[in-house]
Amino acid sequence: MQVATTIAEIRAWVRKTHAAGKTVGFVPTMGALHVGHVSLMQAAAERCDSVVVSIFVNPTQFGPGEDFEKYPRPFEKDLAICAQHGVDAVFAPSRGEMYPRENLTWVTVEKVSEPLCGRFRPGHFRGVATVCMKLFNIVGADAAFFGQKDAQQVAVIQRMVADLNMPLEIVVCPTVREPDGLAVSSRNQYLSPQARKEAPVIYRSLQRSAELIRGGETAVARIAEQMWEILGQVPALQVEYVSLVDAGSLEDLPQVRGKVLVAVAGRLGSTRLIDNIVVDATAK
Repeated sequence: MQVATTIAEIRAWVRKTHAAGKTVGFVPTMGALHVGHVSLMQAAAERCDSVVVSIFVNPTQFGPGEDFEKYPRPFEKDLAICAQHGVDAVFAPSRGEMYPRENLTWVTVEKVSEPLCGRFRPGHFRGVATVCMKLFNIVGADAAFFGQKDAQQVAVIQRMVADLNMPLEIVVCPTVREPDGLAVSSRNQYLSPQARKEAPVIYRSLQRSAELIRGGETAVARIAEQMWEILGQVPALQVEYVSLVDAGSLEDLPQVRGKVLVAVAGRLGSTRLIDNIVVDATAK
């Protein structure tokens, strides 16, 4: 497995791979790899001849007071996971390699970056879009793989790639969950034992929304009300939002129709948790 720490190294590796007639799948990560990341690696390996994983904790997507400094960085463990799952190359640049000078050029994807988490993390999606644009330009892969758990991030990246006519396929893979329904996340390790027991309440609220929609309920307010009731069973959970939006545009829905993204975000202690499901209101 090739481990590249510079832009020149990974570009040379990808050029050689493409010259051999092989396709390249790309999995961008911030490290602290878990089974969700492994599922993306596996999806990339199934669809592409070679797989590149990036490991870079991107400072520009963290706001003031967020967890950039304490974000887990088990680099050697991450390399071992990549090697175990057939990754062909890892791109692990330093901050100075990715941002060698003051960054004056930013990618802003309007509208889809504004609702949901955009209201609570100003500047976050500008940082996400910018670093993904840089990584896509550096790696030059044929396809990039993302998890559905980060639904708004996916929407931002998909729109950026489409609007800028980038020759890159974005593949969205299902959310990986723990047996009790909690969406797998690198930040779950921050949870205290009690908070870990309580965290699956978010998924239970999402499951209830799906039951209601599939049962024919179309009133967004009534669905949200029942979700809030379930979430209220954990007083320690500080809910940021419960939203039902169009799964494509992320615009608020006056009533349920088509494919609906049902999303929840909240905090248990200092840990911010997000989760979502997509429900097709036309499928009964």
